[in-house]
Amino acid sequence: MRRVPSPRFIPSWILFRPMTIVPATEDTFNHKGRFLSLVLIFETSMDPAFYALSLLRRRKLNESIDKATDILTRNPYDQQVWYVKTRGLALRAWIDDTEMEEDGIAEVLLDDNAMAAAPRPGTSLAKPLAGGTGSGRPGSTSGRPPSSGFARPGSSSRTGSSAGVEGAFQGSRPGTSRPVSSSGRFVRLGTASMKSEAGGPFINAERLDMKKYAQRPAMAKALVEYLLYHDHNPRRALELCAEATQERDFQDWFWKARLGKCYYQLGLYRDAEKQFKSALKHADIVAVLLELGKVYIKLDQPLSALDLYEKASQKNLLDIHLVTGMARIYDELNSPDKSVALYRKVLELDTSSAEALACLAANHFYEDQPEISLRLYRRLLQMGCVNTELWNNLGLCCFQASQYDMALSCFERALAGASDSNMAAVWYNISQVAIGLGDLGLAYQAAKVAVSVDPNHPEAHNNLGILELRKNNLELAKAAFQTAATLAPGLHEAPYNAAIMAFRQGDLQEAYTLTHRALSANPEHLESIELRKVLKQHFVAL
Repeated sequence: MRRVPSPRFIPSWILFRPMTIVPATEDTFNHKGRFLSLVLIFETSMDPAFYALSLLRRRKLNESIDKATDILTRNPYDQQVWYVKTRGLALRAWIDDTEMEEDGIAEVLLDDNAMAAAPRPGTSLAKPLAGGTGSGRPGSTSGRPPSSGFARPGSSSRTGSSAGVEGAFQGSRPGTSRPVSSSGRFVRLGTASMKSEAGGPFINAERLDMKKYAQRPAMAKALVEYLLYHDHNPRRALELCAEATQERDFQDWFWKARLGKCYYQLGLYRDAEKQFKSALKHADIVAVLLELGKVYIKLDQPLSALDLYEKASQKNLLDIHLVTGMARIYDELNSPDKSVALYRKVLELDTSSAEALACLAANHFYEDQPEISLRLYRRLLQMGCVNTELWNNLGLCCFQASQYDMALSCFERALAGASDSNMAAVWYNISQVAIGLGDLGLAYQAAKVAVSVDPNHPEAHNNLGILELRKNNLELAKAAFQTAATLAPGLHEAPYNAAIMAFRQGDLQEAYTLTHRALSANPEHLESIELRKVLKQHFVAL
């Protein structure tokens, strides 16, 4: 039996608007005689302002903005069309700013809220725990990058680029020297958005009377979103929010939340914290909770953010954003067990969460379970998440699972879509796979290509030094190890390899100095500890 289709709601404005049905022609049928489309065209007599509003509601933002611009050229004082265009421009430039942000080098070095004393391990993102409990991983975080992707420049190493604060002064692309900065991104976005307007910006924020607009709630809300997301002018938005908050007798959570957003973009985190807390007293909004958590992260108070998320998740049991935020913080604190448990909870709530799948896959890979990791990455492929990083990780998982033919094909696809920023990492992984397969010629060529693409790749320099040492090119190997140690002071493999080479050449003092440097980067490196014991025995015997 065929079910009778359920009735569909028809908006009232369609019932009362005249329509013209385009007659079917030969072009509207395919070769099998199936009807392809039935085009409904509204009469041109529709009110232009209503049509622009309809386009805005259907999220056809470019068409809505163009229609509103055309109307405003004829009547610049039409307030409803001004509202439509303002909302359209704000929505087109809107970004989800409730997510965590990566700190720029300016924020790391010029942070007025940083504590003077050294933070205790496990209470600060700058100094996470020494190792995950029960994870079986090495104690140093340099061997495993954070799986959440929110890495602080001064706290962890990055595969394929310089590590530490020194490396953060360099750009992500090879050959660039622009330092990482999150505030500069908003400035560039604001400049680009203003240049896109023909004849200058749509609204001159410096000439607006904020007190007048604060008395008009709908227009004020549209204007503050425009100033924050399109114009990127938090200073003028702050003035509007202050006037509107006073106009509402300090009882409107929306304006307090926007005040907190303005303070956050201006770097006044303590003032932003007060406004977000005040907004939460009037309304329990998840977006405000997430923004307050971002403030605590900027203040380097991850435990406060965790406490906030845990209390909020008890009230909002089905919200995945709070659980994801807790998982990211635990991952930054190097607590992989708690992070993995939370990511599994995210998958229980949302089985199509790409971040949870990717983080769990990375965790299983570092837990020596490549088969499980391979299944999770294949799930991401089925969801349509196809990029260079995914193919690279698939190749590594196939190699660890002894599927060598599939590993090489995955790396070929990774290279086909690689950009300047990640091509060196792909060639470095190809070199690693070639070393595992015993093809030292391919490994040497891949390491050479990785260094040529990105001269600041410390791991590639380290592997190149090992391959040069196998060829008995001692000077080239020593230079490669020194380059790797200079580029990444937190990389313990380079000074250890240089110490082994110095020990074999009989230079015991140099070997001891390099071993001490390796242990400074990773105090729990067993090979370096054993080498130091051997060197001490030689010194005692002498």
